[in-house]
Amino acid sequence: MPLTPEQSAEIEDLRATPRQTLRAVSEGAEKHLYKAHPVLDHGFVRMIDYMGDDAAICQAARVSYGRGTKSVQNDEGLIRYLMRHWHSTPFEMCELKLHVKLPVFVARQWIRHRTANVNEYSARYSILDREFYIPRPEDLAAQSSQNNQGRGDVLGPEESARVLDWLREDAHRAYGHYEQMISDDGQQGLARELARMNLPANIYTQWYWKVDLHNLFHFLRLRADSHAQYEIRVYADAICEMVKDWVPAAYRAFEEYRLGGVTLSASGVECLRRMLAGEEVTQETSGMSAREWREFVGAFVLKDI
Repeated sequence: MPLTPEQSAEIEDLRATPRQTLRAVSEGAEKHLYKAHPVLDHGFVRMIDYMGDDAAICQAARVSYGRGTKSVQNDEGLIRYLMRHWHSTPFEMCELKLHVKLPVFVARQWIRHRTANVNEYSARYSILDREFYIPRPEDLAAQSSQNNQGRGDVLGPEESARVLDWLREDAHRAYGHYEQMISDDGQQGLARELARMNLPANIYTQWYWKVDLHNLFHFLRLRADSHAQYEIRVYADAICEMVKDWVPAAYRAFEEYRLGGVTLSASGVECLRRMLAGEEVTQETSGMSAREWREFVGAFVLKDI
């Protein structure tokens, strides 16, 4: 289970004791506060705190740009303008603090986003739980033949069953040795900071992760993308649902210009102009590499020529 009964009771207690405040309140965010949204087999994401809302973005923009914003007729229009023209500072006025439970190998990928504040559960001080991420059979795939960091076809049932058995056996064997090493029953017991080196990368860890909205959108643009690794993408998808309710106008602009938008290179823009003018353009005459051409063709649902 992602949460213990004690943790669930604590969350219910926190949600049952609201406090009056003068600060900006997002009703959409309030419904998510403290609640744990399950992810994978033992993981979760929950909103611990937030600062600001859509109005805070506009407030900051109008302070920054003064009269220049008066041509924008409403807050949503201003937010769309800011997103469209890559004005990032106003979005930095909003912040989100999350409590995340995730496999260690996902955490190592996640931590590449360095523009956040992180405090992780300490395996030097505490003992990690015997909880491991074990994929579903349909999530076990062979190495992609086109992408060195991606997956290809799903494994067959026999190979999938064998891999799952190994994952379970190896994880529990390593944890059993970890418990034996730190035990002080009849021995000195190895220090926790050393014993943890034997734990597998699919064991679960936890952290508090605080990030401003601009950098959160950058994280979501990369990790909620269909090309992202499944195990981190499902966390990004869960966060998207929270952000959609917290800052709805900003999220709509993010969907429009980032998630659903396409960035073109100078070569791509020139190819598109030539095509619109009626010229037949191929990969060989485009000035693009084969991979760039595939991405260009895929973005516009064109017939590959």
